[in-house]
Amino acid sequence: MLSILIVDDDNLICLSLKKILLKMGYQVETCTDGALVLDKVEEYQPDVILLDIYLTSHNGLDLLKGLQKLYFHIPVIMITGYSDVKTAVVAMKSGAFDFLLKPMDMEQLELVLNKCAEHLKLKSEVKKLHSLMREDEINREYFGRSKAIIRILNQVERLAKSDNTTILLEGESGTGKEVFAKFIHQQSPRKNNAFITINCAAIPKELAESELFGHERGAFTGAAQKTKLGKFELADGGTILLDEIGELSLDLQVKLLRILQEKTFYRLGGEKEIAVNVRVLAATNRNLEDEINKGHFREDLYYRLNVAKITIPPLRERKEDIPLLAYSFLKEFEVKFNQKIKGIDKAALVFLEQQYWKGNVRELRNSIERAVLMLDSDEIKEQHFSFLNSGKNNIPDEDKFILKIPSKGVGIEVVLRALILRTLDITKGNQVKAAKILGLSRSKLRYRMEQLDIEVTKKIQ
Repeated sequence: MLSILIVDDDNLICLSLKKILLKMGYQVETCTDGALVLDKVEEYQPDVILLDIYLTSHNGLDLLKGLQKLYFHIPVIMITGYSDVKTAVVAMKSGAFDFLLKPMDMEQLELVLNKCAEHLKLKSEVKKLHSLMREDEINREYFGRSKAIIRILNQVERLAKSDNTTILLEGESGTGKEVFAKFIHQQSPRKNNAFITINCAAIPKELAESELFGHERGAFTGAAQKTKLGKFELADGGTILLDEIGELSLDLQVKLLRILQEKTFYRLGGEKEIAVNVRVLAATNRNLEDEINKGHFREDLYYRLNVAKITIPPLRERKEDIPLLAYSFLKEFEVKFNQKIKGIDKAALVFLEQQYWKGNVRELRNSIERAVLMLDSDEIKEQHFSFLNSGKNNIPDEDKFILKIPSKGVGIEVVLRALILRTLDITKGNQVKAAKILGLSRSKLRYRMEQLDIEVTKKIQ
């Protein structure tokens, strides 16, 4: 529960307010002398300060500025008996967390205190997170706290215990597949050895084999200087992440299959077989099963990589993670650009939660960076994200739901039947997938199908 320091030169108000807040479950101390405020804060270390703006011997705004210099992390709520808009604006610009009028509405005060508690909790989590990141260690809290992420992290931690299991990470671009891969490595018995990442999409095809397996001197034009070690040799004893594995050529897929099966390979232009002990993780934003059907990916390699599969959901499906991630990125750029920022206001966080985030966590990070660079105050507000379109405008046409109702009307059974049939058509008759899309259990979907006389057989391609 929050500890609160009330600063007001009216002793009767202090005692009355203290009595009410104690009943509400808060820890409370009071101070009636402006000259003793800083000493009292040093002694009591409150979570929140309620500061009267007009004290007999001191100006509350001057005290606020002093508190901001020494105790920037403590939210200060200004209170006054005078309804002065200009003073309120000055107080907020000086760093006040909020502004309340006397006589105080207790419900409003409790709302503001709850907001303070949420703000402090988030700051604490982000502080812990960045402490861990400075040590180059990725903690579970880095990824968020949504049910989907917690479920994935539990799965990841179990899989990480085996130091040889090959894992396929699937997810849209920007969902953080590489960070998850690094987390797997850090949770595994190989954590003290190398973690090597190679982006298969970023390597020129003519250099890909050399990048992966190295080359001998004179193996090709430009290789005259010396032998080069490939990424697999550099990762020996550790973990290698093959990012965007779907971009790998069919020729290299064959060689990758060999190293997964035999744990050996040859350098380009070499005659000596080299053995390595490497755990292979692969990541893709493509549907590899579709790529197999198109002839772009080897089926045998897919099954070698897909010993265990982790599918990372897009950010729009775990919006409860957005505030923590946003504050995390804010603190990162606050340090990077040497700025002191109070935080992100609630309206701005709601706006961020409403976005579609086609670019996922990467897009959110870039948006926070841009907002920090363009910031003209000490707090990020909704207008600082004006460069983003509204969430509705960002939704692709294929993800929009459009319902057309005839002018004469239509029965609900007709709508339900058409909806279920269309969903089953999309899933090629797969009732499990159809139920997931419709937000139903499999049994409820079956009940509706029987009720509406729908019979569908799964289509085989």
